[in-house]
Amino acid sequence: MELTGKLAAAFNDQITLEIQASVVYRQLAIEMDVQDLPGISAWFLAQSAEELVHAQKFTDHMTDRNAAPKIGTITAPDVTINSVIEAFEASLAHEQKVSESIRNLYRLAQAEGDIDSIPMLHWFIEEQVEEEASVGEIIGRVRLIGADGNGLLRLDAELGSRKESGE
Repeated sequence: MELTGKLAAAFNDQITLEIQASVVYRQLAIEMDVQDLPGISAWFLAQSAEELVHAQKFTDHMTDRNAAPKIGTITAPDVTINSVIEAFEASLAHEQKVSESIRNLYRLAQAEGDIDSIPMLHWFIEEQVEEEASVGEIIGRVRLIGADGNGLLRLDAELGSRKESGE
């Protein structure tokens, strides 16, 4: 089934949003690097790479269905971070935005009767639940650590050990 119309346009918007998410995560990585937290910076870089994988999944789905993916305007992220908690709160807010966008894609696919998109969108819905839970857990741990520098350094080392996802 060829992908056309409103759903194709919405998928193009999602590709742009995923690339924008990658840019946001890259800026968060820079912010953490500036604060001398290379492990947390590496975690955000891995997130940045994962968002590009997500954009590619949408691109592949569109090209498999004879649609022409188009990347929209990518704006520079307006990210000002003064602490680790702020970085992860910004991350969670962005993940929630992406989650809602994917839910809207699912609703649109249902309304359009596009059953060919549903399996891919299910994968993304599950992925977003995991993403929000993961970031939420980190936020909880950062709150527990508070002003404890040793705890923050342990978290930095742990997050720095994350392997980049090839999904």
